[in-house]
Amino acid sequence: MSSTESVAVGGAAETAGGERLRRWRMVLGGGEGDGTGCVPAGRDAAMDAALGALYGGGAGTGRKGPGERSAGLGGSAPNVARWLGDIRTYFPGSVVQVMQRDAIERLGLSALLLEPEMLEAVEPDVHLVGTLLSLNKAMPETTKETARAVVRKVVEQLEKKLAARTRATLTGALDRSARISRPRHHDIDWDRTIRANLKNYLPEYRTVVPERLVGYGRAAQSVKKEVILCIDQSGSMAASVVYASVFGAVLASMRSIATRLVVFDTAVVDLTDQLDDPVDVLFGTQLGGGTDINRALAYCQSKITRPADTVVVLISDLYEGGIRNEMLKRVAAMKAAGVEFVTLLALSDEGAPAYDHEHAAALAALGAPAFACTPDLFPDVMAAALEKRPLPVP
Repeated sequence: MSSTESVAVGGAAETAGGERLRRWRMVLGGGEGDGTGCVPAGRDAAMDAALGALYGGGAGTGRKGPGERSAGLGGSAPNVARWLGDIRTYFPGSVVQVMQRDAIERLGLSALLLEPEMLEAVEPDVHLVGTLLSLNKAMPETTKETARAVVRKVVEQLEKKLAARTRATLTGALDRSARISRPRHHDIDWDRTIRANLKNYLPEYRTVVPERLVGYGRAAQSVKKEVILCIDQSGSMAASVVYASVFGAVLASMRSIATRLVVFDTAVVDLTDQLDDPVDVLFGTQLGGGTDINRALAYCQSKITRPADTVVVLISDLYEGGIRNEMLKRVAAMKAAGVEFVTLLALSDEGAPAYDHEHAAALAALGAPAFACTPDLFPDVMAAALEKRPLPVP
């Protein structure tokens, strides 16, 4: 290797090593213990300050030692608004949403979201909507219009992402639920037709002679199925409430499905008449409070007119504050009548939720397994329930 090449390789190694030290410095946040010896400058210094305001030691105090990050946003709207602008400048949207969520939780900034100027500065997402809904009763009139605009933006994004696939999946499920024996060629269900005619297999021709054709029926415009979404609106279920409201609006737009949306804590509220606008549904909820699943299921049970054609979806972490045995009896009675009963511990992207394991096991013993469901999986779960197939439990 020539001397020039050696210098080039050495320079590249030194650059790579310096980049690693820089990254470690940004992670560790400075101070005598980080051992990097790096001092951020320019853009790095601005990024470090934004991180330090949220994650620095002694958050909320504003104190700092030599070479340490400062911490805290001062608890004032101008400081927070400036910080929100900084993180949107230096970090991608997904990171911004995480930092906003952490700021609300770590620094107690919920009250500042009641100011219109603050809401205009934040990056809207499902978790922010949940926070706004929890503050709904405390929200001044000057803020409500801005809050609704923020919520509507998130809802429209979710509808755009989820609606088309949901309608396509459920329309297919409804079509398949009505089998016909004299289908047109493009309506033939070939898998079922072959299975139904295997006895007519001709080995010499290596083919099946179909004596009976099985086809997909075409769903009529009249109502074929009824779906009741029963949603726990306790504080821990905020993201699930947002997603369920959007899905409820999508289901309500399908003429072959009669959709009812019920939210509950210790009281029960039927929001079915607001399903044409999921934003109205969301602002009709009241996040927080206790939980009475038994009372909510009693109301849902009273609205069932065609049990064999009804799907009830309970979305709850199952921490029951009502009468446990009565709740289980109601589920058993609905299932005995022919109702398809689905229990979702969460409808969100958050992973495994906290839930009441004893109640979940009791429901599973009744044939209603409880599981968390992501928004992407929800259409498949509903399709299986409508067709009375085993649920795609993750």
